[in-house]
Amino acid sequence: MASFARIGEEPAVASAQAPWQEQDWAERLEKAIERGANHLLSLQADQGYWQGELEADSTLESDYIYYLHILGKADPERIAKLANYVRQLQLPDGGWSIYPGGPSELNATCKAYFALKLAGDSPYAPNLVRAREMVHRLGGLEHSNSYVRFYLALVGAVSWDLVPSIPPELMLIPHWFIFNIYEMSSWTRGIVIPMAILSSLRPNWRLPEHAHVDELFKDPERKTAALDWSDQLLSWKNVFLAVDRGFKLYEKFPWKPFRQRAIREAKSWMLNHIERTEGLAAIYPSMMNSIFTLMAFGHGPDDPLTLREIKEFSRFEIEDEETIRMQPCVSPVWDTCIAMVALEEAGLPPDHPALVKAANWILSKQVLGPGDWQVKNKDAEPGGWAFEFRNDFYPDVDDTAFVLMALQRVKYPEPARMEAAMRRGIQWLLSMQNRDGGWGAFDRDNNRKFLCNIPFADHNAMIDPSTADVTARVVECLGRYGWSAEHSVIQRAVKFLLQDQSKDGSWFGRWGVNYIYGTSGVLRALETVSLATREFCKRAVSWLRSVQKVDGSFGESLLSYDVPSTKGQGTSTASQTAWGLIGLLASAGTEDPAVAKAVAYLVHRQETDGSWSEPEFTGTGFPGVFYLKYHLYRNSFPVYALARYSNQSRKAEEYCAVKFQPSEFRLRSGI
Repeated sequence: MASFARIGEEPAVASAQAPWQEQDWAERLEKAIERGANHLLSLQADQGYWQGELEADSTLESDYIYYLHILGKADPERIAKLANYVRQLQLPDGGWSIYPGGPSELNATCKAYFALKLAGDSPYAPNLVRAREMVHRLGGLEHSNSYVRFYLALVGAVSWDLVPSIPPELMLIPHWFIFNIYEMSSWTRGIVIPMAILSSLRPNWRLPEHAHVDELFKDPERKTAALDWSDQLLSWKNVFLAVDRGFKLYEKFPWKPFRQRAIREAKSWMLNHIERTEGLAAIYPSMMNSIFTLMAFGHGPDDPLTLREIKEFSRFEIEDEETIRMQPCVSPVWDTCIAMVALEEAGLPPDHPALVKAANWILSKQVLGPGDWQVKNKDAEPGGWAFEFRNDFYPDVDDTAFVLMALQRVKYPEPARMEAAMRRGIQWLLSMQNRDGGWGAFDRDNNRKFLCNIPFADHNAMIDPSTADVTARVVECLGRYGWSAEHSVIQRAVKFLLQDQSKDGSWFGRWGVNYIYGTSGVLRALETVSLATREFCKRAVSWLRSVQKVDGSFGESLLSYDVPSTKGQGTSTASQTAWGLIGLLASAGTEDPAVAKAVAYLVHRQETDGSWSEPEFTGTGFPGVFYLKYHLYRNSFPVYALARYSNQSRKAEEYCAVKFQPSEFRLRSGI
């Protein structure tokens, strides 16, 4: 196992607010950084990458039980292990939540109930009686989201009348039209296109009669309640509900002139998009839907094409003696670049074998082929990085910016190779800037908000607009590579960030929880372009101070996505305390009492092996709908934050492999 020691480092000097004597404080801080860094090093794979578990809620295991039954591969032992895990997550009130500490949630509870019936639990068993009662208290199956009802309709458990129409004719809408498949977010596209095929083919899959769920309807006379008209007569919701009713009538016609062509287009799109990747979009729902679609086309589970996708999907399983749990995807590129940045800040030499090996691995993952992002960004060359091991159609902005920052501090033995990759990556980032000055995650100008009213858009992630956290990451990256606040790209980005800032000074976190994540990221970004002392940053620091706890920690519950008044409030976590500290350091400096308190909290809470404990979820998939726990966040971000404090206190120099002149790069065209 590779390791290192911070030998010869001049200790950081503690402020007067430190809870122990200065020399002891300095030694403990340096030892905490060293232990944390060595723990991270111990987690590196032989190939050079890091990969932590990516944990989500019980809907994944519930859906997997359903999936295995459709495949005809419902091995009793595997089903029992999945069911064990689902049962473990049931709350005392009978429901299932979508994050630890959260309230019972209707969709998760409906899915768990159905899955446990498939697994053999009696509807009269106490656990299902309590679950059924909770479903009724939450409004009944009739108010579940469209995806719950879609999967039930697929096996005849409910009528297709309860499901929003997803006609495959969507594939035939030209790209210049106000709504087409490329105005959906990339993840929605991957989920919905197979669903459109299945909605048309409606395969005759039937599950055992005992698995039906009519008892979950609170009011059997109003099973289509989710498709009720809005009280606001003139609204986009009602427009799309009217269109939905039109499509439902169309489905009853025997003659559909464009249907077969649309299905061929959808099938071609799907088959094309399962190449150069580890499954469609490399995420759970798209991959499961693509397997169902292949089966609907007659490719059985043992067909080589279907079997390949099944094997890719099975990689999300994590099995132990008693349970099987599922991941929504895997995150090796993301985990690796964050770990690299943490270790670099912690003082690992730039030519350390662990960093060189990681850089070599990550350079091999640069996406140099075509992808969906080119539909709205035709002039740019590829050069980004994806989140997973391989997902060539969907490199993303956040990963690319973080990778570029990680590579910049590595002394790589082939500098020309690395510099060429950096140039391609930066050029790709610049090309992805939106017209409003910000950046989204996967596509450019994917921001038609009215589409969020489509009936099947109730996953709350129909579009991929500019967000403060992704925009901040790009600004931080460009600032580190030599862009100044005077450059037009940065000016437009800062203008977007100022427009997006909340009145209290905080920023919303789209991909991390929540305002602590967003605010920290923006402050760190503005520090790199020398704007961190401006009035708008001082307001953000004041907000961070206002939500910091007496013990120096930070914590924010996922409830803040639904109840804004709870922003910045929740159980303290290591990752969120690290984010709060990073934000404070960016603008308030090392002498601020709030900084010393946050540092002290992280040092005190470190485990003896150099890790931190964190049961809470601090990652975000779809706000209000789907949340994540990145198991490496609790280790990488505290190491980075503590090391950054130490380095700023000592005014330590930072190794930088390369910077560029902004004039060397083309700016986005058409603005």
